[in-house]
Amino acid sequence: MKYIMLMQFSAAQTDFPGIDTWSAEEVKAHIEFMGRTNEELVKSGEFVDAQGLAMPDHAKIVRANGGQAPLVSDGPFPETKEFLAGWWIVDCETPERAVELAAAVSAAPGPGGRPLNMPIEVRPVMSAPPREV
Repeated sequence: MKYIMLMQFSAAQTDFPGIDTWSAEEVKAHIEFMGRTNEELVKSGEFVDAQGLAMPDHAKIVRANGGQAPLVSDGPFPETKEFLAGWWIVDCETPERAVELAAAVSAAPGPGGRPLNMPIEVRPVMSAPPREV
């Protein structure tokens, strides 16, 4: 079964400062951790995809506009405190394994090498619509 693991950051988190305030060594350690995580997932055969995302100030919110030019605004909105920083898609035998992988990613190093313990949302990836549909 495939699962998506969503790495979320919150501007409201006080556990660690924003990554833009980390030292070059701290950023490097964090990125190396993510690279090692991906390598381990490839070796175990569980890796499907992983991507990091640009910061929210580069995002656009787009809506259809009844056949006219789409409505485009900067987003997410300033009052939004959480944002999606990246994701992994993994193919695991059990939901428990997906949770185990998410917990490992959650412990990525942050300032001073301390684990960030960031929230990782785990969701099954639907391969088809529900039978009721």
